[in-house]
Amino acid sequence: MPRDTNLAVEAGAQRVAQIRVAAQATAGNDLNSIVHRAAADGVVDSVTYLSDTAITGANTNTRSVSLVNLTQSSAVIATLQFNSGVNTVVGTEKAITLSGTAANLNLTAGDVLQWQSTHVGTGIADPGGLVVITVGRT
Repeated sequence: MPRDTNLAVEAGAQRVAQIRVAAQATAGNDLNSIVHRAAADGVVDSVTYLSDTAITGANTNTRSVSLVNLTQSSAVIATLQFNSGVNTVVGTEKAITLSGTAANLNLTAGDVLQWQSTHVGTGIADPGGLVVITVGRT
């Protein structure tokens, strides 16, 4: 369960939500967490992840992180798989690739977003960290 540090900040024409997500220290397990409820209509401009410790990607046995819109049939907003060469560095935001389907980026006031940390193969650990969602106005 994420800690209660969800900060929604108005930044001109954008809203920024910063959400702490829990670690999944057991490599073969998954963790899904409700992280945000959209306050207004908008379009997701970016999703980044600042992990608490470094993640070193690996092929075959790895981990995938995604932001999905549970209200819109679990539409995938952004996802990143930590294959070999896809790593995080502590204190550095890692961009999570946005969906190529424009409709998946649209938010309606009240939409519920979930962060999914899913093992692939036998998996690798997810140290948890800070997810930053930037939403522009429609």
